[in-house]
Amino acid sequence: MIRTLVSASALVAALSLSGAAMAQDAAASSTAAPTTAAPASDPYLWLEEIEGERAMEWVEGQNDRSLGVLQGDPRYQGLYDQALALVEAQDRIPMPGLVRTSAGEVIDNFWQDAEHVRGIWRTTSVDSYLTDDPQWETILDIDALAEAEGKNWVYKGASCLAPDNRRCLVFLSDGGKDAVVTREFDRDTRQFVENGFNLPESKGGATWVDENTLLISQDFGPDTLTDSGYPLTVRRLMRGQAPSEAVELFRGEKADVASSAYTLRDADGVLQAVLIDRSVGFYDAETHLLEGDVTRQLPLPSKVQIEALLDDQLVFTTNEDWTAPNGQAFATGDLIAWNLEGLKTAPDTTPLELILRPGEREAIESVSATRNRLVVAMTENVRGGVYSYSRGDDGAWTRQRLALPENVTVGIGSASDLDDRVFVTAANYLTPSTLYLADAASLDLAEAKSLPEKFDAEGLTIQQFEAASKDGTRIPYFVVHREAMPMDGSSPTLLYGYGGFQSSLLPGYSATVGKLWLERGGVYVVANTRGGGEFGPRWHQAALQENRQRAHEDFQAVAEDVIRRGVTSQPHLGIMGGSQGGLFMGAMLTQRPDLINAAVIQVPLFDMLRFHKLLAGASWIAEYGNPDIPEERAWIEEYSPYQRLSAEADYPEVFIHTSTKDDRVHPGHARKAAARMIEQGHEVLFYENTDGGHAAGANLRETARRLALEYTYLTRRLMDEPAQD
Repeated sequence: MIRTLVSASALVAALSLSGAAMAQDAAASSTAAPTTAAPASDPYLWLEEIEGERAMEWVEGQNDRSLGVLQGDPRYQGLYDQALALVEAQDRIPMPGLVRTSAGEVIDNFWQDAEHVRGIWRTTSVDSYLTDDPQWETILDIDALAEAEGKNWVYKGASCLAPDNRRCLVFLSDGGKDAVVTREFDRDTRQFVENGFNLPESKGGATWVDENTLLISQDFGPDTLTDSGYPLTVRRLMRGQAPSEAVELFRGEKADVASSAYTLRDADGVLQAVLIDRSVGFYDAETHLLEGDVTRQLPLPSKVQIEALLDDQLVFTTNEDWTAPNGQAFATGDLIAWNLEGLKTAPDTTPLELILRPGEREAIESVSATRNRLVVAMTENVRGGVYSYSRGDDGAWTRQRLALPENVTVGIGSASDLDDRVFVTAANYLTPSTLYLADAASLDLAEAKSLPEKFDAEGLTIQQFEAASKDGTRIPYFVVHREAMPMDGSSPTLLYGYGGFQSSLLPGYSATVGKLWLERGGVYVVANTRGGGEFGPRWHQAALQENRQRAHEDFQAVAEDVIRRGVTSQPHLGIMGGSQGGLFMGAMLTQRPDLINAAVIQVPLFDMLRFHKLLAGASWIAEYGNPDIPEERAWIEEYSPYQRLSAEADYPEVFIHTSTKDDRVHPGHARKAAARMIEQGHEVLFYENTDGGHAAGANLRETARRLALEYTYLTRRLMDEPAQD
C-alpha cells in the first residue's frame, strides 16, 4: 500500500489490544439505561488537562486503588508471568522486510524481548533468515539509545531511500506518542548522520525525494496545523537547511484533516511522481501532482487508496461509485489500473482497466506488488485467500490463487522488487501463524517459519454463526470454545468488537487470548459488525454518522445470540474493545447493561459531544458527524456513552484504562467516564499508564502488566462464583 495518510493512521490502526476478538424479549430490552440530558456544564472538564496537577493527583489515586484490587488478587502474578513470557518469547516469528541494498537483498526485522525491551532494528541475509538459526546483525539498538540519551524512546519505524536504502529516516516517539522526532541514519555505518536531517517532535511525516531533499509535513508553529492537529502544509527541506527554512509548496485548509506527501517509484527505485495528499476529511482526499514548485490536482476519486505502481500502471481502489474523466463507470470497492503517464498528461482519453470487482460477501484486505505481479489478499465471508494477478498485452488482468490452507486469515508481507517473491502469512484462532515465501509468478509456496503452539488447543473448535440485527441484517461472528462446552449458559465468555473505520476483525492466532483465557476454560467471541471492513466499503459505510447506532445494535445482537444459543448468560458474559472499540463498549454498557457482567474499556472514545475538540478528534468527523451541527449533535447524543450514564442504571463493575501519553484518543474520555460513574455510585476500576501512547504500553513489561490486569479482572467477574454483584 502506497498512500498512507497521517489521518488514516489515527484510528484505523485499529487498536486490537487483546490480540485479535435471537433478540431477547421486550422486557429485557426495557432495562436499557435511559437517555439523560446533556449537562449544562461538565464538572469533569479539569480531567481533560492531560498533565494538570489536579488531574494527575486523581489519576494517581485511582491507580493506587485499582492496582491494589487487581494486583492484590492471588491470580494476578501468575497471569503476569505468563503474559510476560509470551510477549518476550524468543520463538516468535521475526517478521521479515525484504530490503535491497548495495550488497544485495537482505532481511530487516524489528525485535523485542526480555533483553531488548524497547527493541532492536536488525538485519540478516535472505539465506540465513530461512534457516532455523538466523545470524542477525544489529542496525540500531533502541534500548541503548534511550539509555544514552535519557529518553523513553519508542521505535516508530524507518523510511529509507531507494534503490540502495542506505540513507534512512528513523522515527522515534517519546513514550509512545504519535508525535515523533525524525533523524537521518546511515544503515551502512550504523550511525546517525552528523549534521544530517533532524526534525523536531511533531505529528506528520517526511518522505525522500532524493539524497539531499525531503518533503516534510510538520508543526511549524501558528497557523500550520489543521483543526485535527495534523500538518496543514507540505514543504521542501534541502540538506543543510533548518526545518524553519523549508519552502512551502502546498497548503490545505484549516478544516482539513491533514496534508502530506509521498512518492511513486518503479521497481528499480526510479522516481516516477511526487504526490501530495490533501485529506479534506478522514475518507475524502484530493490527490495533487507536484512538478517542480507547481501542484495540480489529478482527477482521481475523492475516496481513493493508491495501492501500487506496477508496469507503469497506477493501481488503486475506490471507496465510492465513480465515473472516470473518459466516462468509464466504476463501483465502490473496485480495484483499478490507470496508466500513470496517461493519467498525468491525457486523463480524458486514457482508458482505465478493471482488475477486480469484489462480490457482496467479499472484500479486498491488502494489495502489494512484486517486480512483475500484483498480489491481492481477500476475504470471502471473513475467510482469506491470496491471488496473483498478471496483466496481458491487451490490458486484461488474470489471476491465480496461491495454495494456502483453507479457513484461515491471510496476510501479505514484504515483497521483492528484484523478482516475484513475496512473504504471506496464514493463521486462525487455533492455528499458529505460518509464514510462507511464495513466488507470485510460478505460484511456488515454501514454508519459511511457523509459530509453535503457545497454548493447549486440544479439544477447542471454531464455529461461525450469524445474528439478526435490529433491522434484520445478518451479522457474522466467530465463537472459539471447547467442543464439549455445555450449552447451559455457564461458560465464561469474552465478546470482542471494534466496528468502525473499515477495520476488519479477522481470525488470528493470539497467544495471550489462548493462554490467559481459552486454556483456562473461557470462550472467545468476535463480532464482525457493520462499521468494519469485512465485506468491503459498503459494510463500513452502512454504519457511518447518522447510522452509527446500527453498529451498536449489531454488537448487541451478537451478545443476545450467544445467550440465546446457551453459549453463555449475563452473569458470565463480558465485553472488550479499545479506541473506537471502547466507544462500542460504552454504548453496550449504557444501552444494554442487562446483557453483560463485565466490560474492559480500553483507551476509549466516550464523550462524543466533545470528541472533535480533543487531540486528533476533529479528523473523525467523517466517521461520526459534527456535534457542532444541531442535526448531527442530536443523533450523536442519542448514543454518546458519557451523556447516557445514569445513577439509576444497573451497571456491572467496569475496568477502564488509558494512557497519559496517548496523543490520539484523549485520556480525558476514559478519566471522565470513570469519574462520572464513581460519582453516580457505580463500581469502577480505572488504570492509567503514564507511558505507552495509544497502544497503552511503551515496552513489553508494560504490555504484560496491562494484559494481566485485564484477565485478572475478567477472571474475577466471569469465572468466580457468584459471578454477579
